[in-house]
This record gives sequence, structure tokens and C-alpha cells, in this order.
Amino acid sequence: MYQITTLNKISPVGLANLTEQYMITDKTEAADGILVRSQDMHEMDFSDSLKAVARAGAGVNNIPLDRLAEKGVVVFNTPGANANAVKELVLCGMFLAARNVPAALTWAAALREDVSKAVEKGKSQFAGSEVLGKTLGVVGLGAIGRKVAAAANALGMKVLGYDPFFKADETPADFTVYEDLKEMLSQCDFVTLHLPANDGTKGMVNEEFIGAMKEGAILLNFSRDKLIKEDALLAALESGKVAQYVTDFPNDNMIERKNVVLLPHLGASTAEAEDNCATMAVMEIRDFFENGNIINSVNFPKVDMGPLKKGTRLAFFVKDMENPVEEMLTVLSSADIHPKKIQAGMRKDGIAYVLAEVDTVDTDALLFSGEVGAKILRHEVITK
Repeated sequence: MYQITTLNKISPVGLANLTEQYMITDKTEAADGILVRSQDMHEMDFSDSLKAVARAGAGVNNIPLDRLAEKGVVVFNTPGANANAVKELVLCGMFLAARNVPAALTWAAALREDVSKAVEKGKSQFAGSEVLGKTLGVVGLGAIGRKVAAAANALGMKVLGYDPFFKADETPADFTVYEDLKEMLSQCDFVTLHLPANDGTKGMVNEEFIGAMKEGAILLNFSRDKLIKEDALLAALESGKVAQYVTDFPNDNMIERKNVVLLPHLGASTAEAEDNCATMAVMEIRDFFENGNIINSVNFPKVDMGPLKKGTRLAFFVKDMENPVEEMLTVLSSADIHPKKIQAGMRKDGIAYVLAEVDTVDTDALLFSGEVGAKILRHEVITK
């Protein structure tokens, strides 16, 4: 029986995928797995019983990834599960900005008398532009970025893309992928960001980025606030270099600015997205517990042997092994265990995951000590 705790409200549709092998508990210290959405876990203490954390969403900046990896705890996320919800909100944000809808709504809501006359007299101040024929630059071509690009193309926009990790043979027929970000930015009426927040992207929208943008372009950020160097953006909004900024991440510096559209982090806030994310998170944890597979982890490489139909899989979290497969084969052989197949994935810091499938195993022979034992962080036996 695996015990699962939820740190936030998790969709019942997702939780319904837990079988009788799983029990929901509110005792985090006893949990084998954690399902989480937005709760900050950085200050949490983690017990030795914890084996996996699944984030029902894409971003994982609320989870201490390296600290958990050092304990042999796998962290999963759910890429693509909320992609359609975010895509639709990006399109909404683009229309809001193009047609000056937020300012128009505020103005119209304040009307008190002679409304029809006032509307005819005042509506011209909110005249906007159509998106048909305009150029959209998509920075980041993951699941969400590609959906946004396809939708914009269907609206009759010219779509350009940039992603340093995009493979040339994956280039779609309906938009152009640029290798030079500045070259792309100079052509775009709208720029939308779809990137993770990490050391490489933090503050990337800076003076240089904005300087390369087309005069009067509209910037949309439905990724993370950490991508923005705020003083550079505020200066660009003041000068008109950036005509409008639409973001799903409000903060004190952005409120009450006429050329800023703030949304309260609604990107994945749809019933469908919450169901999809929760379902995917549950299935990832199940695949790990029941088959030993690691898929969509953000702190361990992918190791996938498919479903375990019959037999045993041995899962090892190890460190300081130059060749984890070879070294673990030697260790297992000394215990008279001979895998039918074995896979491994290693992090840059030398922590690795090794999964071996065998017919049968004497678990008493898996008691490791000495130098070998020091290299093994944790191991699990999965049997069907």
C-alpha cells in the first residue's frame, strides 16, 4: 500500500486514477508520494519514506529539486497537460491588448447618464488594431508555444519562432524558426514568451532584448515573472518602445499602469486543465511505483522500460559511479542476481538512477555495505 498526500486541492478526476494500492493521507511524514500544485516546498522537511513528488502543472520553482534528488526522490511535472488552457489565455491577452479592451471596460463601467451619447463621443479613444496580417514572435517552442503558433497562424497572422533547443528537422511548415533572436524580435508586432524560469532565462527580457524589439510592439508573458528585468521593461513602457505589456503575474510595480494588462495567474485555471494535470501527475507516480519508470521528471533523466508484466525490477539511486550500469551489474552479480535488461540515467552531479529487470530475486541478498553501500542512496524492489 502506497500512501499519498496532497499539499493543495487536487482534481478528483485525477485522484480517481489511484487504485486500491494507494491511500490518501494527511500525514506528510508518512507519505510515499506527494501531489502538489503551487505550495512552496522549499522549507519543508522530508522523511525517508518519501519517494516521489508530482507537480500538477509545468513550473517547479516551488520545489527543491536538487535537495530531493540527493535523497533519491524523483520530482515529476506535467508538460503539455495545461497547454491548451494557457494557449487560449494568450490569445485572449493578445486581443485584449490589440483592441484596448481593459481600458474600454473600465471607462464604460463608469458611465452614469446619457450613456448612448457618451459612448458615441468617447469610443474613438479606444480604437485598436486587428491581428490579421500582424506578425507574432513566439519565444520558446514547447507544447504551449507551438499551440500558440498554430492558433495565431489560423487567425491569419505571420508567425515567427525562436528556441535554441528546437531541432531543425522539427520545423513546421506554417511558421519560420529563427536562430537569431534579435533578428526575429525586430519584425514582430506581438512577442509572446513561453520559457521555463531558470538560471539561463532569468531576466532575459532586458535592455538588449527590448532594444531589439520593433517600436511599439506588444509583449505578452504567460510563462514566469522572473523572465522580466522589470526596470528595463518599465522604462520601455514609459518611452513607448513597448506599447503594452500583458502578463499573468501581477506585482506591486505593475499595478495601475495604463499600458499594462494584469491577469491573476489564470493560465492553467480551467476545470479541464486541472483535471488533465492531476491525471497526468497521478499516472506518472503510478508508473514509477508500479514499474520503476521515470518519465517527465525534472530532477532525473528519463528511464523507461515500459510496463512490468511479470517478474521483478530493482531500482537504485546511486552516486559517484563513473559507469552506473557496469558498476551495478558487478554489484548484482556478486549477489548472484543477473538482470535480463538494465537501464540508467545520470545527472550532471553524478547522482544516477539504475533500473534492472530480473526473473526472481532474494531481497536478503540486497543488503549492501562498505564502499558499495556508500554509493547507494536508496533502492526499491518492484514485484508482480
